[in-house]
Amino acid sequence: MSLSARAARLTGCYTTVPTQFKDEPGLPLNLDGMKRHVRFLLDGGVREGTGVLLAGGAAGDFSTMSFDERVAVAETVVEAANGAIPVAMGGQTTSTGELVRLVKAAERIGCTFVQVSPPFYFGHTEGDFLEYVEAAASAANVGLIIYNTYWTSAGVTEGMVEKLARIPNVDSLKWSAPDGMQLAFEGVVQRFSDRFSIIDNQCRFPISHMLGARSIEIHIANHWPQWAVALWQKLERHEYEAAQKDIMDVLYPYMKLWWEMESYTSGDGYMDKLCMELVGLPSSRCRPPTRDVRAQYRDRARQMLIETGVPGVVPA
Repeated sequence: MSLSARAARLTGCYTTVPTQFKDEPGLPLNLDGMKRHVRFLLDGGVREGTGVLLAGGAAGDFSTMSFDERVAVAETVVEAANGAIPVAMGGQTTSTGELVRLVKAAERIGCTFVQVSPPFYFGHTEGDFLEYVEAAASAANVGLIIYNTYWTSAGVTEGMVEKLARIPNVDSLKWSAPDGMQLAFEGVVQRFSDRFSIIDNQCRFPISHMLGARSIEIHIANHWPQWAVALWQKLERHEYEAAQKDIMDVLYPYMKLWWEMESYTSGDGYMDKLCMELVGLPSSRCRPPTRDVRAQYRDRARQMLIETGVPGVVPA
């Protein structure tokens, strides 16, 4: 089965939109701040053909939000995008029933895709996961992005990918594999790039692009979208050496500081939000139990941004 027309729209910088909260008791949603951020991304060149937006993913605090809040966040991103770029809704959950509700809501509010991971906490089998995906696929006419979150749940094997390829509206793999599994990442990208729009979630952008991947997970787009789009365009022009140099000069220092922060708190999105704040964008902390990293890491992050050439860094 070849790539569908809908799957072909999933290309470029796959950008998780951080969920913003108001600095009030309970940290309620700041939907106006999110609208402004979507416009910032669009103005920076992240549009259809160069990107896709993910609303309410892991870096969008999905695990701390209610069902209604998740829908409100996705609807806000869809409205702000106004058709200029496809929007995916984060659909991670431990419940098949809730997944079906999320997929139906995504279709109703105009999302093009829903990102689905294997359910976490219990050690679910491949049969469990297959039925979970089939229930989502039959619930609504949206494209499913299968996210291999092997670090939080059962991993998606190559054999499982074969089964998922038989489900027509599974459009994409957001793919990574444990580094100890030699060529497991590359093998799936090469084998299934004609069937799925594959999102590289392992920062191996030049090699995955050579093997047929169509998208890259790129957090830096949230504070420097022009750089992210330029990196994608270098990949599209097959300027792989120049792209790898950019990755080492800009992305590696960013990721290195993020890895250090992981010894302080867990969760996701806190690095994005801190960098957004440091270039003068609306931002916030993440909801607990993720701790607020801003006071402890603000100076280090500001220095990293300056050293990597990020424009518009606010003074200390």
